[in-house]
Amino acid sequence: MSQLIGAFLEMLSAESGAAKNTIDAYRRDLSGYAGFVSGRGQTLLTATRDTVTAYLDQSRRDGLSASSSARCLSAIRQFHRFLCADTLRSDDPTRIIASPKSARALPKVLSIAEVDRLLTTAEAAANAPDEPEAQAAALRLYVLLELLYATGMRVSELVSLRRAAVMRDTSFITVTGKGNKERVVPLNDRARDAVKAYVATLEPGGVFLFPANGAEGYLARQVFARDLKGLAARAGISSARVAPHVLRHAFASHLLAGGADLRVVQMLLGHADISTTQIYTHVLDEKLRDLVETHHPLAQR
Repeated sequence: MSQLIGAFLEMLSAESGAAKNTIDAYRRDLSGYAGFVSGRGQTLLTATRDTVTAYLDQSRRDGLSASSSARCLSAIRQFHRFLCADTLRSDDPTRIIASPKSARALPKVLSIAEVDRLLTTAEAAANAPDEPEAQAAALRLYVLLELLYATGMRVSELVSLRRAAVMRDTSFITVTGKGNKERVVPLNDRARDAVKAYVATLEPGGVFLFPANGAEGYLARQVFARDLKGLAARAGISSARVAPHVLRHAFASHLLAGGADLRVVQMLLGHADISTTQIYTHVLDEKLRDLVETHHPLAQR
């Protein structure tokens, strides 16, 4: 079973350009599914529709959310389509299984004042005298935060930025997103100045903008998330409300609230489907309600 899953993941990586995080998630989902199939005395080549349904039911009883269950079914479905395409089995047991539905949660968003407080706190720490190692870490965190709020990048895109992406022209950066698709994102003056000052402190010849000693060669997203929560606590904001993806949400929501075109925000975020971007329009609801209640001639009645 592990060989079949390995072959599928290799195909997914080579032909679809799936990101490492996606591959890891699929591997976890399919490994759990394979174990369940084996427990019922079947193999991945003989698993039935009832077995797939039973596995999803068991996962839900174990507390798996509807969205995670839908992702798990997607992995299983793609895997069985792969087996059929390679003529390893003639039928697809997932063909008529409906995907679990769930209400789409609104993204968590910080206010403009809260983001400004984070940036101010990070900048003060970056400029405060300290031990060289601590000051370098503070400057890195400040630049990460400036770039994240200025561009709305995914955290995986941010930490893996190559120096070449910003060295050519710091007015724009080239971001490599899902499926290795590139997009060009503009930088505001504040983020550009922060990047220039930070690059001057790096040792020459490196590949990544945020180098680290790990296997990947660049800063782990978990390290950035941990440092960001610490910064939030120092800024007087609940760390439970702050994470790298929340800053991406804030970028999109604040742009739309300021009147930015939805298509432009879609391009900046790297969304393939505009329906994904539309979730951010919820931030306009309260603004529009206040506008109507203030100016509509019948509002006071």
